Amino acid sequence: MKTKQPYLKGKSVFIVSLFVIGITVLTVYLTGINYNRSLTSNLYWSLGIIATALFLFMTYGLYTAIGLIDDFPKFQKFEGGNIIGNASPTFDIPSIDVGDGIGGLLLSIVLWIIMSILFVVLLVVLEAVFWFSLFIILAMLYWIFFRALKFVFSKTKDTRGDLGISAVYALTYTLLYVGWIFGIVYLTEIFK
Repeated sequence: MKTKQPYLKGKSVFIVSLFVIGITVLTVYLTGINYNRSLTSNLYWSLGIIATALFLFMTYGLYTAIGLIDDFPKFQKFEGGNIIGNASPTFDIPSIDVGDGIGGLLLSIVLWIIMSILFVVLLVVLEAVFWFSLFIILAMLYWIFFRALKFVFSKTKDTRGDLGISAVYALTYTLLYVGWIFGIVYLTEIFK
């Protein structure tokens, strides 16, 4: 009798991963205060803990032949074109006391209109940049936590029940997925 392959939901893996990252950052920050470590060494500690957790998770998943189910929301229904949406602000015009004469009044009105237009343009641009950045970050996290793990767990035919092969595959993918971040931190430390 063949045993049924265990499956994990993609949303669950993503949420647990974010939780692990948050706990790691908090732990490294709180312990870093006591030892007065630099930001770079705190980053190395955080990446080391995350890499260890990823390695252990992938080793366990490869050893037990875990599969992933894609239950993420689809982005195909994303409608572009309406960048502003409901973000247009409403302005209450303050009362203006005439005290400096007609020239001062006209100058203050013109400056107020120019600053209002500049403020609205900046809000629209910053909002568009914020939402675009958030969309890109979520798409990257989706790929890292689901697509990459799904690719790793596609090797379960070779690794089921063999701890050594599972650990080798997990170590290889951990080095690929986290090693480049270590490289970037190291290069920025060299070029300082």
